[in-house]
Amino acid sequence: MKRAAFSKLVVWKEKKGRKPLLLKGTRQVGKTYLLKELGKNVFPRYHYLNFEENSRLASVFEADLKPERILKELSFQLDASIDPRKDLLIFDEIQECPRALTSLKYFAETMPELALCGAGSLLGIKMAEASFPVGKVEFLDLYPLSFEEFVSSGVQASGADPRSGPQPPLEPAAALLCRRRAA
Repeated sequence: MKRAAFSKLVVWKEKKGRKPLLLKGTRQVGKTYLLKELGKNVFPRYHYLNFEENSRLASVFEADLKPERILKELSFQLDASIDPRKDLLIFDEIQECPRALTSLKYFAETMPELALCGAGSLLGIKMAEASFPVGKVEFLDLYPLSFEEFVSSGVQASGADPRSGPQPPLEPAAALLCRRRAA
């Protein structure tokens, strides 16, 4: 599904002096999907970490907030090397680990070549609990599908997949209103 925010993420990726990005939005608007699509389509590799699903990840940020050490430990956790010049690193549900949120400052200062995105639903609430990296991150708000995004997705109003063949015609709204008034 094509989202308007995807092109904004591509612009962020190509930006000179790029900072870590925080993708904010309510639950179920597609933050995780959008970041994974960015990783699949724009980067050679991406690495996905979910702080809600794996609470042990928080221990990586306890000793200190040095990006080089953190990347080494995350590589060990993922059983995959992370190339800071080529790969995308995704911190999902980052609000669950305030120290990971704080670490974005140090990634911005000492490892600006790393494409690092954080995503979360309750960031506004949780940010008050952490030492927030003011001026060291960029923000992008993601909202539910716009009408244009919905229409371009190809999903019919009935919810049926248009690839599944012909669908019964939808009753015009005017006919439904007339029937309600007659009843």
